[in-house]
Amino acid sequence: MLMKASSQSLTEQLAGRFSERIRNRLLAPGARLPSVRQCAGQHGVSPSTVVAAYDQLLAQGLVEARKNRGFFVREASLPAAEEAAQAPAVPAGFNAAHWIVARRGPAPVNATSLIRGMFHKISNKPQPGMGVFPSDWLESTFMPAAVRKVTTTRALHEFSLQYGEPLGDTGLRRALATKLAALNVPASPQQIITSVGATHALDIVSRTLLRPGDPVMVEEPGWAVEFARLTALGMHLLPVPRRADGPDLEVMAKYCAVHKPKLYVSVSVFHNPTSYCLSPGSAHRVLQLANQHDFHIVEDDTYSHIAPPHATRLSALDGLQRTIYVSGFAKILAPNWRIGFLAAPPALVEQLLDTKLLATLTTPALLEKALALCIEQGQLRRHCERIRTRLDVARGRSVKLALQAGCRFAAEPAGLFGWVDTGVDTDALAQRMLDEGYLLAPGALFHAERTPSTLMRINFATTQDAAFWKKYAELVRRM
Repeated sequence: MLMKASSQSLTEQLAGRFSERIRNRLLAPGARLPSVRQCAGQHGVSPSTVVAAYDQLLAQGLVEARKNRGFFVREASLPAAEEAAQAPAVPAGFNAAHWIVARRGPAPVNATSLIRGMFHKISNKPQPGMGVFPSDWLESTFMPAAVRKVTTTRALHEFSLQYGEPLGDTGLRRALATKLAALNVPASPQQIITSVGATHALDIVSRTLLRPGDPVMVEEPGWAVEFARLTALGMHLLPVPRRADGPDLEVMAKYCAVHKPKLYVSVSVFHNPTSYCLSPGSAHRVLQLANQHDFHIVEDDTYSHIAPPHATRLSALDGLQRTIYVSGFAKILAPNWRIGFLAAPPALVEQLLDTKLLATLTTPALLEKALALCIEQGQLRRHCERIRTRLDVARGRSVKLALQAGCRFAAEPAGLFGWVDTGVDTDALAQRMLDEGYLLAPGALFHAERTPSTLMRINFATTQDAAFWKKYAELVRRM
């Protein structure tokens, strides 16, 4: 709340609140600020106070005023003439709604809004927009024990005073090969490369297989960090609508015919943000397109630990021929351990390894050895079972509260995330909820081009608090 007794004026306090959120990327470039009247009502101040605060933000270069539209968080972009010169012509007869070319230059920073929210603590309340399990869900005794076991004086001397194995710790790669075999993904330890988290594994793949300007098919809605990462590398993004059974195959076929894409990035199981799972029929057709049009597929199986083992995976059906399998342990075990991996066709392993070596040399062996121990002794498996059971209970409660608050689920509730329709602009709702101490994940974040959306992603593990849904319903009624 703004304080009238503060040494700062109400104008300075309001401008400072918006300024801090913009600088911390909690308000993303392109986001619209509330109208003067709305902002005045939300904060209990006069319209003239809001006008003065917005003027301060304009003077600081943080926002821009657009005639008859309002105030928007400022973003750096190419001059119009340069942007037009760089954009290729749209083919005749092709649906322009599916034609999106990523701009060159800095990646869209709106993608990092939720990530930055993890580091700039909003409040002590459960955060519905977060992409991870609550820390108390991940607490265990077996992880510290595993670390202690691999950090004896002798062990530290053996592997800490020299660079580790380029591919990653042998014991961990053996354990991962066994784990993948249970998912019917055939990978020997020599086909597995460890990485600094799953995002690093995705980056290794794209830096190895792609060159600036290459067309890349991505699922939409999808994870904005992946959109931004590929954009930063200069790729042309080709958004493929994601349906309940898989990608829109008609759109994919058109892209293949017109653009000859080099890569398709997919989350087959518990897709983010919808939690859809790929059907066998769609999977076979995707693989047919890949073989016919000569592109690789990166399958991001980040949520494998909470998914049924029989779920359809492209890498299992393809046998790691055109597919590259990526996963990690941040979601289920320890976000800060930053252990991920990829499993690739034998012919690509050396190229991918070269890219890893150029970026990080090797990955830290200490935590890789500790993780291998957790897998081999069955502790990770039992931990995952406990998390899945707890998540099932949480999901049931969260769905009930969401429906009572007036939400409609746009996708069948499953996995960690719910994809819900609020009926209001979730960018605007996110700003209001931020004032109440809640960080949301508005639907615009999950599109290659930020457009207004009534959808939002919720985390079932962090939306069991009735107080959140009460405040949510209250604010939606006012919008």
